Amino acid sequence: MTLFLGLLFGSVGGVYLFLARREHSIEYLICGFVLVIYPYFLSNPLLIILVGVVVAAFPIARAKEWI
Repeated sequence: MTLFLGLLFGSVGGVYLFLARREHSIEYLICGFVLVIYPYFLSNPLLIILVGVVVAAFPIARAKEWI
């Protein structure tokens, strides 16, 4: 389960890293790096989902000026 979640959030992080390079955005760069790396340090699937959703939603919330 954690392997699949790591792959899922790692691929979202890869897309964010691509967007960071394309748009020169530091938010996408940091969130992409965190999404690729953090599943290696967490073993609880619920915690992986929680952190992944929060980190993945951060650039979207910043773009829509919710934060």
